[in-house]
Amino acid sequence: MVNISSWGRLGKWEHEVDTLTSRGEAARQIRANKLGLAYGMGRSYGDVCLNPDGILWRMTGLDHFISLDEKTGRLICEAGLLLRDIQRLIIPLGWILPVTPGTQLVTVGGAIANDVHGKSHHVHGAFGDHVKCLTLLRTDGELIECGPELKPDWFSATVGGLGLTGVILTVEIQLRHVAGPWLDTETIPYSNLDEFFQLTNESDTDWEHSVSWIDCISSGRGIFMRGNHADKIDKKEFSKKYALSVPIVPPISMINSLSLRLFNIAYFNLNKRRSGREITHYESFFYPLDNIHEWNRIYGPKGFYQYQSVVPKSHGKETVQAMLNEIAKSGDGSFLAVLKNFGDRNSVGMMSFPQSGVTLALDFPNRGAKTLKLFERLDAIVREAKGRLYMAKDARMPRDLFEAGYPKLSEFLQYRDPGISSGLSRRLMGY
Repeated sequence: MVNISSWGRLGKWEHEVDTLTSRGEAARQIRANKLGLAYGMGRSYGDVCLNPDGILWRMTGLDHFISLDEKTGRLICEAGLLLRDIQRLIIPLGWILPVTPGTQLVTVGGAIANDVHGKSHHVHGAFGDHVKCLTLLRTDGELIECGPELKPDWFSATVGGLGLTGVILTVEIQLRHVAGPWLDTETIPYSNLDEFFQLTNESDTDWEHSVSWIDCISSGRGIFMRGNHADKIDKKEFSKKYALSVPIVPPISMINSLSLRLFNIAYFNLNKRRSGREITHYESFFYPLDNIHEWNRIYGPKGFYQYQSVVPKSHGKETVQAMLNEIAKSGDGSFLAVLKNFGDRNSVGMMSFPQSGVTLALDFPNRGAKTLKLFERLDAIVREAKGRLYMAKDARMPRDLFEAGYPKLSEFLQYRDPGISSGLSRRLMGY
């Protein structure tokens, strides 16, 4: 048995780990008398990627490229392949993944299971929108090939299905054509939520990517960032080495009321001075935190929670302001606070998180009961606005909020694999 934690480092739990290294042998390996779960890089924040006292089928051994059509941009690969490795192969060939999350250190299977989104939802939707076909292995040995037009019900259950419908083995993805690794970007400081919503609404038409950092202990000021893929330009290649690393876990969290206030002031003013247009490498724009290796250690031995919600646009500004007010009253806060719009499109997956609206993501040090009490107040605000929380980030969502936020749950449960379970599924679905 091995002690394993998710990215939030809220605890360590014993698991039996079995690495899958061959698609041909996978069916034999996943047949077990214990409930199992596919596990990639463990970059989910809560317990969606954990199976305490059960089996984890480690997928990173299934990391092969199968084929790439350089004319059409169709990629077929195994599900344990990292998004980083795909990007570094295909971008020099004139292609890019249309959607990636805030880290590229995740597997293709994990990206599908959580139907991850990025900075371009208003244009490209979520990751599942670009999956053309996948092969699903059930724990009884059945292989199911599905896609938007082939067994679409199975496809819809698996995209955003939290790894609970089976083990994804192979995937076919439609890539997006680009001229190179550079983006034309613009950084704009704003003073309040009214300015944010004006900026994001203006950007939806002309900018492919947009996102905002928000100072959650202020009145709503922040830094708005947007970008488009640049035409082919002659620019020195970007260094892909980690610039920083957090080598140890400090004895206490480095995030407290004083450090948070100082960081937010410094970050806002630094980026305010750097406002304007520039050419930016895709790794810097899309994955800034990948440049700080093991950054999750800064929260200390108790770890941290991420709280990410989405609420309808009709309640967006009022709901975000109410959440910021509660955070300010609590005396707590987040220096990694991200605010952005989702586009007006339906998700492919039955259990996918993105929906038309406004999403706010916040990291909080684990301060025990105090933090959980704050989350209860934030839950009430999200519940009233008829929003939902993101399961890839969750470690404590109440069951009633989960069921209200995901109305297709009963339909999804028909496709669950009885041999698969996770900490999250036992907490929110019963097993």
